[in-house]
Amino acid sequence: FIFTTAKRDYAEKVLDVLDPKKKLIRRCLSQPDCLCARGSYWKDLTRLGRDLAKTVALDHTIQGFPTQAANWIPVQRWWGDPWDEELLHLTLLLGQLCRAVRTEGGELER
Repeated sequence: FIFTTAKRDYAEKVLDVLDPKKKLIRRCLSQPDCLCARGSYWKDLTRLGRDLAKTVALDHTIQGFPTQAANWIPVQRWWGDPWDEELLHLTLLLGQLCRAVRTEGGELER
């Protein structure tokens, strides 16, 4: 999933760059899927329709609901640096999280 506070048309243009063959990203939530409060858009992870105990979000801003703070992993903002390795530094953690959410049958819930 991609979940952004950007407007839908902008998000779709970014997705065309990130996943031009439409094979990696199954769903994109954008500004209309966010909650608006006090002039700010908030990402409510319940909008994903998934078990929050098995859900994490990576973001450079904490725009999630305060009640979902445990689900958010802060990352540095990407400024277009092709040598940026921020997400590579998280591979160990993400791998551990992946193993932790395996279902009883041994299959990874997706």
